[in-house]
Amino acid sequence: MPIKYTPPTPQDLAHLKTALQLTGKQMADLAWLAGDQHWRKYTNPNNSRSMSSHMLFVMMAQLELDKPTLERVLNRMRAVGATIELDTP
Repeated sequence: MPIKYTPPTPQDLAHLKTALQLTGKQMADLAWLAGDQHWRKYTNPNNSRSMSSHMLFVMMAQLELDKPTLERVLNRMRAVGATIELDTP
């Protein structure tokens, strides 16, 4: 289904981090980024990178979906050939 998407601003993402009370590393993990230096690329107000709808979807899915539902989606991804291993805290 086609969508019209406007990414959150760096300020929006900084507010999300504050509201969730997470570190930059934890936000990077939530977005499936390699590290907090990559997260900062999305929150730097002077030279930011726009967050893709896919990345934002992954973050919100992890925040909103219960574990069985998230695992069902990940299993569907695995069924088409993806390898996904999530670290559990």
